[in-house]
Amino acid sequence: MLYLAEVKKTTGFVKNKTELKLLACQRSEQNWSGVSGEEIIPAETPEANNLGAGAVVLVDLNANKQLQRILDNRQLVTILQNFSKLQEKLKTNEEEIEQWKQSLTYQSQELNRREMEMEARREQLQQLEEDFEQLEQQRQDVEGTREELTRLQEVVERKSHELEGAWEHLRGEQRRLEEGKAPVLDAEKSHRIQELLDRLSGAIAPTDAVREQLNLGFSLVDGQQNTLNQHWQTLEEQRASAQQLQQEVDHRAQEVHGGWQGWHVDQDALEQVRTDLRLQQGTLTLKQEQMQSMNSQLQGQNELYQHLRQLAEAMGQGKVEQKVDVEALEKMPLADLEAIVQDLQRDLEKISLGVNAQEEELTLQIKTIDELQARIQSASEFDRLSLEGELADERESYQLLEDSVVGVRRNLGDRAEVLSQHQAVLMRRQGRAASPEIAPAIDLKPVLAQMESLQQRQTEAVQALEQQIGQLQAGVQGLQDQVNARATDQENRRNELRQLEQSLQAQQRAVAELWGRVNVYQETLQPTQDAINELRQKLEAMAAALTHVQETTTYQLQSVTEMREVFVEMIGTPEMATS
Repeated sequence: MLYLAEVKKTTGFVKNKTELKLLACQRSEQNWSGVSGEEIIPAETPEANNLGAGAVVLVDLNANKQLQRILDNRQLVTILQNFSKLQEKLKTNEEEIEQWKQSLTYQSQELNRREMEMEARREQLQQLEEDFEQLEQQRQDVEGTREELTRLQEVVERKSHELEGAWEHLRGEQRRLEEGKAPVLDAEKSHRIQELLDRLSGAIAPTDAVREQLNLGFSLVDGQQNTLNQHWQTLEEQRASAQQLQQEVDHRAQEVHGGWQGWHVDQDALEQVRTDLRLQQGTLTLKQEQMQSMNSQLQGQNELYQHLRQLAEAMGQGKVEQKVDVEALEKMPLADLEAIVQDLQRDLEKISLGVNAQEEELTLQIKTIDELQARIQSASEFDRLSLEGELADERESYQLLEDSVVGVRRNLGDRAEVLSQHQAVLMRRQGRAASPEIAPAIDLKPVLAQMESLQQRQTEAVQALEQQIGQLQAGVQGLQDQVNARATDQENRRNELRQLEQSLQAQQRAVAELWGRVNVYQETLQPTQDAINELRQKLEAMAAALTHVQETTTYQLQSVTEMREVFVEMIGTPEMATS
């Protein structure tokens, strides 16, 4: 089973101890859960020993939580990359869900707008139905007037025929009278002709009532047309407003579309910068792990060097030769020599205690340095700067303490050699066999020199690596600042574009409603205008027919008057004509 673990280092006198602190456990391919409590397992493998303290690794454990193998960090990077891609996918899904919500909201608003538009259209249709009812009533009135006019036309036509007949009769009588063939009209015939003329004169159809009805119809039609003209004017105003608002909405839509295109281009550039930042951070992490490993190696080499140096000093190598006056010790009283040996032993024990205390302090100092390095690995950029300052101070203190311990150790070795020479003289004078000085079988000076050279090169490599890490940290910080600034700017632009979209949608709804009113006006006013035009045409046709009737009536009246005059001339009696 795969676990995510942190490397822990415990410093010992002989060697370092490596342990793994379990952080998380893989439950499935994309599912990880944290490890409760602090669970630490031993990791005594070469590859684990080469890891630095604080490093995060991916390990494979068996059912008993025993270390099987430490996986390559590239697999951990792959898991982190997959996790990052999963997060980006979730973010994309959230954005799609948000867009769906906005789309549903817009659709709901659009349905509400259409319902309001249908309600307004229903009210307008109801008003137009009432207007149609009025027009229908007017049409019926016009039809009645038209029927009356038709009846008048028939009466006029009939009277015209009668008048033509009377004219023919009167002309025939007049001709006979002129020829002297017809008898003189007696009183009875004259009276009959007079009655006929009076009846023709009184049978002229009146047209004043019909004219009044026509004028009333024209007035009603003109009133309806004036009202309709106001509606037409309102329609044109709304159409102009709709066209102007449509142009503004189209322009705003182009601006929003262009804004989103620019935002996506900048977003792609930001993602590229983020990718560069992740690469720099990965490189920085690897460099820090490498520096931590090199520091651990340098620390182990230093401890080995100190042990070898102590061993060399114990073997009489690498120390400053001190001159002991053996001849004086031989002549010195035995009691005084024993006292000197005892004093030298006591001084050596005191110095040994001091050296041990300083070495313990060095061990604590090393532990503090390791803890600071581990804290730096998980610290933020702001805290890392202060922690690195503390780490530099601790390293300086460690170096000063180590330099002092080296001098004390050298002094301790010198004193041990002096004590050894005094003890040899004392044992010889006491008659005891002194242990012959054994020459060292191994010369450790070349090894110490090589280790010093190796430590020097390792220290220079660590310093160079520290410079690289400093440069990487500066580069990462610069990229992080750039990403933060550009991400903030992108988020602000995104919010502004969403607000512009919302405003655009509101304007689109407004222009759609306005076009809806314009279309409703257009659809409802045109049939009413057509009905009024048809009614006006009928009224004009009736007015023309009435004018013709009036002209015919006037002609008939003139004819009757002329017949009276002719009749008066025929009978020669004005009194009869007026009787």
